[in-house]
Amino acid sequence: MSIPSIEPAVASICPSAQNCAIRASFLHFIANPADVATPADSYQYFADGLLVIENGLIAELRDYRADDAAKYPQLQDRSGQLIMPGFIDTHIHYAQTEMIAAYGEQLLEWLDTYTFPTEQQFADKHYADKIAQFVINELLKNGTTSALVFGTVHPQSVDAIFEQAAAKNMRLIAGKVMMDRHAPDYLLDTPESGYAESKALIEKWHNRGRLQYAITPRFAPTSSAEQLTLTGKLRAEYPDTYVQTHVSENKNEIEWAKSLFPECRGYFDIYQHYGLTGPKSIFSHAIHLTEDEWQAFSATDSVIAFCPSSNMFLGSGLFPLKRASRDKVRVGLGTDVGAGTSFSPLQTLCDAYKVLQLQGQKLSALDGFYLATLGGASALSLSDKIGTLAVGSEADLVVLNWAATEVQQLRMSNAKNLEDKLFALMMLGDDRNIAATYVAGHCVYDAANLSK
Repeated sequence: MSIPSIEPAVASICPSAQNCAIRASFLHFIANPADVATPADSYQYFADGLLVIENGLIAELRDYRADDAAKYPQLQDRSGQLIMPGFIDTHIHYAQTEMIAAYGEQLLEWLDTYTFPTEQQFADKHYADKIAQFVINELLKNGTTSALVFGTVHPQSVDAIFEQAAAKNMRLIAGKVMMDRHAPDYLLDTPESGYAESKALIEKWHNRGRLQYAITPRFAPTSSAEQLTLTGKLRAEYPDTYVQTHVSENKNEIEWAKSLFPECRGYFDIYQHYGLTGPKSIFSHAIHLTEDEWQAFSATDSVIAFCPSSNMFLGSGLFPLKRASRDKVRVGLGTDVGAGTSFSPLQTLCDAYKVLQLQGQKLSALDGFYLATLGGASALSLSDKIGTLAVGSEADLVVLNWAATEVQQLRMSNAKNLEDKLFALMMLGDDRNIAATYVAGHCVYDAANLSK
């Protein structure tokens, strides 16, 4: 199979992490819009601002002054463009990229028909390397600078994605799938091998540079009680690692999980029973939670990854984002490629708006961009490092063109205010709006250079 090579252009936008200054419009969040008295209290916006980067960190953010051109002779002028913290994807299956947009099934049938055969190929490290390179480049091309990533059952799949992320100095979290039943034999580990291989990967990669590890049972039905017991043991041995898995995505899946663990009160209780919930445990989907499960999410401070595109694509249901906000449950945005049909957080936010509309609710542009930046960082317990342009934060940035198409230009020409412009960007934007992406102060993708 031939995999397209899309190596992002590295430009001299920020030739050195020492004394790099950029002039542009800047927007970042300082609070959840749902938690403040007025929306304007949730963000800072500089229509004509200056950002200074030193040693890969944000050293200063303020209004631009007339003497800044002389003060910073290598000043990069991006006037007319919008810079935000890099987007954060809290749920993606990088190994499913080749099967993105596979037709016509719901969750359980989709796994059997498409997912498992595709993931089998990751036994080949060379293949895993090619897909990992492609995915990292696609993330950067879409302005995503951090992600929580599922590998496959193969340890080399995790090595591949971490190696590619390390080459870009990305802040990335990933883990090997643990799965010892209810899947093809060629994708199964055992309780003992899943534990040992995950432990070795933790020792190799966790907290290496900007990389961190997520213990990754696929979902409760594909792990035996013995495997979940050892998964909980691993979590107890490495309490600063993450846990990532799925819960309550599909109604048939829920009934199946409950039938396999009748001693537990429900699906989410399975994970509680084995010690897998908590502040660094991220559960994808959580569409059909019971009242008791909502209370348990809140009580354990566990996290939900909201995946609107895949939820609609697989016909799984509509996530009640407003309920999560009411119960103070942290939520991040997930593309969930390959059930999700785009790497673009902008397109994913467009789908999120529609999911809320179908429930008679609204998702404002401020709510949406918070979810994709500081909200995602908070969901990953990393808001002191990423998702913000606050001084001292890691300089992961996305540079956005307000209008990349004629339709967008027409719409923007009639925008009433900042929030209206942001809403149009959220609904009409995609990778064409990404002008550049920075990781730790260095430009790792530049659309202008690709077109030359």
